[in-house]
Amino acid sequence: MKKQRPVNLDLTTISMPASAKASILHRVTGVALFFALIFVIVVWAISLQSAQGFETAQELINGVIGKIITIGTLAVLSYHVIGGIRHLIMDMGYWEELESGNISAKVSIALWIVTVVLAGVWIC
Repeated sequence: MKKQRPVNLDLTTISMPASAKASILHRVTGVALFFALIFVIVVWAISLQSAQGFETAQELINGVIGKIITIGTLAVLSYHVIGGIRHLIMDMGYWEELESGNISAKVSIALWIVTVVLAGVWIC
């Protein structure tokens, strides 16, 4: 027996609520944070090798690519923390309804944008 199910392969037509987007973004920033920490650990290891290694690490961080990676790392870290706090509050039983969950997701994303802009201004 064949089941007739609707199949929608065009992902651009699927409309997700803000809470779903915030949850996916939290997971994506967790993975991105893992890879960003590789850069942080490598630069830290280079800086601890010698005085010349420390100067090399400073040049890496003060360069354009280093600043972009630093801002990106702070961006994923800040959203992951904000999203994590949101998830902890939801685990305590708040913001579980559709409307309040979407509002908290929009607020967390807006707060994240503000922190990224502030981090960019602080670093540059």
